[in-house]
This record gives sequence, structure tokens and C-alpha cells, in this order.
Amino acid sequence: MKNATLRQLKVFEAVARHLSFSRAAEELHLTQPAVSTQVRKLEEHAGNVLFEQFGKKVYLTPAGSELLQISRTIIQQFEAAEAAMAQFQGISGGKLNVGVISAGDYFFPRLLVEFASRHPGVSLNFTVHNREGLLTHIAENLTDLAIMVRPPSDLDTTNQPFAPHPYVIVAAANHPLCVERQISMSRLMREPFVVRERGSDTSNSMEEGFGGDLGDMRIAMEIRSTETIKQAVIAGMGVSFLSAHTISQELRAGALQVLDVQGFPLMLNWYVVHRRTKRLPPVAQAFKDFLLADGAALIAQIVPFNPPGQGA
Repeated sequence: MKNATLRQLKVFEAVARHLSFSRAAEELHLTQPAVSTQVRKLEEHAGNVLFEQFGKKVYLTPAGSELLQISRTIIQQFEAAEAAMAQFQGISGGKLNVGVISAGDYFFPRLLVEFASRHPGVSLNFTVHNREGLLTHIAENLTDLAIMVRPPSDLDTTNQPFAPHPYVIVAAANHPLCVERQISMSRLMREPFVVRERGSDTSNSMEEGFGGDLGDMRIAMEIRSTETIKQAVIAGMGVSFLSAHTISQELRAGALQVLDVQGFPLMLNWYVVHRRTKRLPPVAQAFKDFLLADGAALIAQIVPFNPPGQGA
């Protein structure tokens, strides 16, 4: 193992966490062959096979399970050393390590660009996750700051709201309900729904928006991708419950329309979250302050939203 690299350990850890080479490649912004190559090199250094595959499913071998725990310890030690050194560099020389749930990637890159323009020299590490993945990153200290809608209740975290986050019911622009006003919940529930997977922030928010009772909902499809959900709705497969921050382009193009449903939009908040005992590097603290001061106004500019009946 003396010739193994930190890069190989990070790639291995990502594959082991997802049990998927393709999802690890997506997270790391690498090609799948590049991920496979790094894992193969690590296996050569370890002298053991780390993964085995049965059909389309990937599993850790006993050697892989053992190495995973060691790899995470090594990665965390390197990150601790990096964070400690960043304390002496100040904001301009620091590395911002932030994760966000998938709904945030429709505006978050532009927030990062604005922050970086105010602090030249900042290095950015930005990752997008579903709720489960982001909670894992918080729990395992893999990110400094997490941007999400529902802060964890089972972790000791500091959670501060910084911007409103509206959720709406959307339909294809030619859907019959588009011309109706103050649609009742009983009428809405007769429509088929295309929804995010259970456990996602969107799914949990939907359950809240429908009073915790989804038993009468006609779920036509359950999909992990917001982009795929939008295309399914545009194609006429059903209506959907989505973050208003994810649909601005489709609204401008006239492909989707927000339905005028009683009790909607559901107004929640974006939160900036970190472990309560975590010593934030100066750049992370500066970014948190930036979100609290300017995040709401900037998001309103990037993904503007006007509820039905309030004008364009």
C-alpha cells in the first residue's frame, strides 16, 4: 500500500459509498473509465480485490470493507490538516468546501461565482447530493457547510435559514387545470403525480404540503431526477410537486405552468448547516456570512418566482 495515492483512496471511498462506479464518477466529475482505472491501481497496491459485481450490483469484498474505514480516516486527517493550514491563509487563500441538495444546483453556482468575485483567490469545492448523501457528508465531516431545506434532527448541527424556498404544483402548459383558480386539494388529488424518490428533501416537503397524508395520491412515476420529472410533466404524464427554484427556465419557455392550488405555494426555507462543534475555516465562515446577508436577494434575482395571480 505504500505507493497508493490520496486520489485513489478518495475515488475508492466514493465508489464504496455509492456502490456505483457511475455515480462516483458523477460526484467526482470524472469519467467512469477514469474511476475504474483508479480503483484498479489501488487494488494492485493493496494486493486484493476491493469490489465484486453480481449482475448490475456492486458489492464491497471483505478486504474492501476493511480498507474503506481506513481510507476514510486517512482522508479526514488530510482534510483536517488542510483546514488547519487554511486558518493561516485567511479568506483569499482558503478552500471553500460546500455541499448542496439537488434543487440548489439551479442557482448555487452563481452564488459561488458572486462570492469568489468578492474574494479573489478562493478555491471552490462544490458537490450536489440527494438528502441522504448530504446528511452522510455532514455526519462524516466531508463538507464544511451544507445547504438544504430540512436540517437533520439526529445530528448536533447549527442550522440558520438564509432564504425562502417556495414549493409549487406544476403541470404542462396545456393541462386543463391551468385555466382554473383556487384548485381544491380534493380536485388536485384526482390527477396522476410524478414525484421525487421517498426520503428526498422534495418528497419530505411534499408530505408536509399535503398534510402528511399521501395515501390518496395517484403516483404515476417516482423518479430520482428533477430534470426527468420536468420532462415527464411536460410530456403529459402527470402533475408534480417541485421547488419553484428548479423551474424558472421552463416557465419562461412556456413549457410548464404553476397551478393555482389552495394552500400553495408552500413556503419553506433554505438553511446553511454545519456541525455545531466544527471549527469553520475563515473562508467557510465568510461564505456563511455572505449567505445570511445577501443570499435571499441574490436567489430572488437568479430564479425569480411570482405565485399565480400576482403578475409576471
